[in-house]
Amino acid sequence: MDINPREFLLGLFQQAVAAVHPSHVVSRNLPPKPRGRTVVVGAGKGAAAMAKAVEDIWSGPLSGLVVTRYEHGAYCQSIEVVEAGHPVPDAAGQQAAQRMLGLVSGLAPDDLVLCLISGGGSSLLAVPAPGISLEDKQAVTKALLKSGAPISDINCARKHLSAVKGGRLALAAAPASVVTLIISDVPGDDPATIASGPTVADPTTRRDALEILANYSIEAPESVRRWLEDPRSETPKPGYPGFERVQNRIIATADDSLKAAAHAAEHARIRPVVLGGAIQGEARDVAREHARLAFQYMRGAHKAPPPCVLLSGGETTVTVAGSGRGGRNTEYLLALALELNGVPGHFAIACDTDGIDGTERNAGAVIEADTLERARDKGMSPEDMLAKNDAYGFFEALGDLVTTGPTRTNVNDFRAVLLTERRY
Repeated sequence: MDINPREFLLGLFQQAVAAVHPSHVVSRNLPPKPRGRTVVVGAGKGAAAMAKAVEDIWSGPLSGLVVTRYEHGAYCQSIEVVEAGHPVPDAAGQQAAQRMLGLVSGLAPDDLVLCLISGGGSSLLAVPAPGISLEDKQAVTKALLKSGAPISDINCARKHLSAVKGGRLALAAAPASVVTLIISDVPGDDPATIASGPTVADPTTRRDALEILANYSIEAPESVRRWLEDPRSETPKPGYPGFERVQNRIIATADDSLKAAAHAAEHARIRPVVLGGAIQGEARDVAREHARLAFQYMRGAHKAPPPCVLLSGGETTVTVAGSGRGGRNTEYLLALALELNGVPGHFAIACDTDGIDGTERNAGAVIEADTLERARDKGMSPEDMLAKNDAYGFFEALGDLVTTGPTRTNVNDFRAVLLTERRY
């Protein structure tokens, strides 16, 4: 096999990200120009790059505002870009979302609201529901993020604590037409879950939100529980008047990124095995399953023996029990290294396609067959560091972090396990 495994894996990740970048996917999905005004709003880690992509091709006048994570901005001439807090909302996101509601209010039937949504938008659209302070919403968000809850549950709670999510932004824009372009970061690509569906009718209920808080033992502030017990906290449901002129279009997904990586692997004469773009579960549990599959492929139990690469996406979770630093992709890799236990002929990469793994500044990391050996030579215990959720510290000490900076797109996790040798 005439490739450098680490360079090959990094190249697959780069191809996966490029395939879902706004500069590649926005232009071919723009709606026709309206008779009236065009107002652009949006939120997410890719929102600024999406706005720039619109400006690069839209010939008519534009105005509007998008909010993105700090350091994820892009230069736009007509559309204002605001940077705010993620994954925990802050005052900048709250103020931007309030202004957004004002921009879409009072429009005419001939006007168009072009809404640009990507992963991360839920935290960035931070207008709490009546009677709930930003501090209370921050407390609930932090607890949910540490709980190990899947994103669908987290965003169900967020929608019912918001004055803008769960379809409320679309209703504020009526009677104007609304076209929402969405880069999906959630397994299954449900528009109602991505960024908590600001322009999508919500099938979940406030009772669902209360059950989620109970299931994950979230000690919510009294204001939050009082609001969720109030019928006014219910989100607008499918069939609710006001969604007749709303279109929601998914324009990029994890599957798109995996297809691009698979094509690059084939070009390098490495067989791609696509496990799917909607994998969920605890990061270490997913690692255990992928290690089991890797051993099967190395033993020739499948039709694609080595050299081959197992590709997957989705969104794993981490139930935080320790005090270490790390994200779900580095946790997956540390668990995978322990499961593979130094067997020759394996390499892997796991990165978040937005360039940020959790709250750290790395996208993810890489492992090789000698990862555990090198760690122990440095006096580290991989088992103890996994128990402490300190995967970031583990890979930082080895020099194996992958750092790209913000990519300005987001279809969530990208994982590739390269198998170069057959084992009997």
